[in-house]
Amino acid sequence: MIFQLSVESLLDYRYMFYQAPLSVAEGGGMEFYVIVGIVLIGLYIMYAKAIQIKNRAFEAASSIEVQLQKRRDLIPNILTLAKKFMDHEKELLAELTDLRSRAGSVGSGPDALKDELALDSSIGSVLGRFFAVAENYPDLKSQATVVRAQETYEEVEGHIAAARRFYNSAVTDLNNAIETFPMSIFTNMVGAKRLPYFEATAEASAPVKAEDYL
Repeated sequence: MIFQLSVESLLDYRYMFYQAPLSVAEGGGMEFYVIVGIVLIGLYIMYAKAIQIKNRAFEAASSIEVQLQKRRDLIPNILTLAKKFMDHEKELLAELTDLRSRAGSVGSGPDALKDELALDSSIGSVLGRFFAVAENYPDLKSQATVVRAQETYEEVEGHIAAARRFYNSAVTDLNNAIETFPMSIFTNMVGAKRLPYFEATAEASAPVKAEDYL
């Protein structure tokens, strides 16, 4: 009797197992598949958004790197002429040379980028001091190369300021996505890493007065 009941129970379970999917398909199955489809689409959108945020941050980093390199490229010609006229500013010229060398030898990755941005902020500050001090050397200031370099420097500084705003905005979006659930899951899937902000130093932000260095 017990065996018979067990067999009947198994047959009942088997019947329920095969009939359940049919019931779902006949009843609320369509709604179920619609919900699953919506969930999958939502997951895909979030995954694509994580890729977009990551790529935007790297695009911003590349853009600011281009502008920073333009500023660094001004230095060799400036130094070549400056050494002929600025005998008493060897310390300033040596500092500028060292900063450019260090900025050009930084590796890759978020930590390296942080160091590079800090060095470039210092380069901007020292270049500002250089042009301020150059006011005391009429022969140097009148050189066409230096005049063009100063004009280019001021133009590049404007581009760097704009690129900094774009970069910091992209970094904010990236870092927020990395720290916020559920986007953090997807940013981890695409290998996104936190990036540092590019902040001008207090010295670089302050107006440069020639009399402060003369």
